[in-house]
Amino acid sequence: MRLKNKVAIVTGSSSGLGRAIADTFLREGAKVIYSDINEIQLQDKKNSYFIKCDTSKANQVKNLIKNAVKKFGSLDIMVNNAGIGSEGGILEETDQGWDKTISVNLSGVFYGIREAGKYMRDHKIQGSIINMSSILGKVGFPNAITYCAAKGGVVQLTHAASLDVAKLKIRVNAIAPGFIKTSLTENLLKNKAFKRMLESNTPLGYIGEPQDIANTALYLASDDSKYVTGEVIYVDGGWRAR
Repeated sequence: MRLKNKVAIVTGSSSGLGRAIADTFLREGAKVIYSDINEIQLQDKKNSYFIKCDTSKANQVKNLIKNAVKKFGSLDIMVNNAGIGSEGGILEETDQGWDKTISVNLSGVFYGIREAGKYMRDHKIQGSIINMSSILGKVGFPNAITYCAAKGGVVQLTHAASLDVAKLKIRVNAIAPGFIKTSLTENLLKNKAFKRMLESNTPLGYIGEPQDIANTALYLASDDSKYVTGEVIYVDGGWRAR
């Protein structure tokens, strides 16, 4: 088991990518805190636990770390996955839409890195912090101005934070998925023309699965990546290579 005796928090883990990551960590021997604004029931009562948290609120993220440590005694892995979708171009996006998406998709990641990093520093834990970006943090996409901005910010947060904590042997990396089959993309993929467009622009020719992202998170969480920090790993079927 690659994460035996490790304690992990995965935000946004009631479904989608977060759920796949948390479930994978659990199978690999970690004690896992599932966290989301939507509560879920967990079968493994010994090694998993749910804590409700709105990651756009700094005080809730601080309490998430506190309560996770109270439950399992430590924190080795923090996955800042919680996020929301956003539609709207530069001429249509509202102040409210901008503020909401940035608060969840960017500020929430900042709070997660900061609070997990402080705990790891204070307890001399050489931990792994994993942030969820997107290929849309690297390339533009129509009608997604705020989402692109937030995910681009996650990339730079990852680079800068990794330098700040490298001397503490805390690693900070990010995953940038392409288009993956989740509830976030479900409606988009129902549009056959849009789905064909995505597949034709993905060199591997198909839409990814949540487990593809979970496998990458497992690598970054484990000692297999002990010399990897400040990196953004694109899991996109070749989208960026075109």
